[in-house]
Amino acid sequence: MKVAIAGAGAVGRSIASELVEVGHQVMLIERYPGQFEPESVEGADWFLGDACEMSTLEESGIQLCDIVIAATGDDKVNLVVSLLAKTEFAVRRVVARVNDPSNEWLFNDSWGVDVAVSTPRMIAAMVEEAVSVGDLVRLMTFQQGQANLVELTLPADTPLAGRPVSALPLPKESVLVTILRGARVIVPQPDDPLEAGDELLFVTHAEVEPELRAALGHAAH
Repeated sequence: MKVAIAGAGAVGRSIASELVEVGHQVMLIERYPGQFEPESVEGADWFLGDACEMSTLEESGIQLCDIVIAATGDDKVNLVVSLLAKTEFAVRRVVARVNDPSNEWLFNDSWGVDVAVSTPRMIAAMVEEAVSVGDLVRLMTFQQGQANLVELTLPADTPLAGRPVSALPLPKESVLVTILRGARVIVPQPDDPLEAGDELLFVTHAEVEPELRAALGHAAH
């Protein structure tokens, strides 16, 4: 898979290193010469230029990329890069970094964003997930489909322990995708028994999340 990353700061370089390590073809686009450091991610291609400029994106070959990641520290730049990548170069998948949570409402398909990643929001969700046993916690929003990734950890006294996955009271447009049990990642089957301490990951439509939250909250306790 070919991935272009706009912004070669600490975040962009870290993403690039991870993707290169697992075998993807990565290109970093950086506008500031002071941050243009090809030796920092030697397995990636580097392009010096402003990713908000059509000429830069065209010369870099962004139209050949499967995914574009707008990873700069400036939300305005990330929105412009996302919009150009999607509308002018027909990039299939656009992921954008949100630096200021108050700007999250802008990062949607109107600006070409398929997935918005808010670091402050994700850290807050991880903290909430760590302390909210028995309560539904939203981990991520998938902007294009208006769906959320949510998590619930079954408490020690859950009445669901020993009952099959099929006993979960799931509303329509909600699905259990994974059970995390210690070091195990389980692809759930209808007859698999649930255990106290299981971390359940669901994908649910935003409109039915409150219904899922109420149903699981009642069932888990």
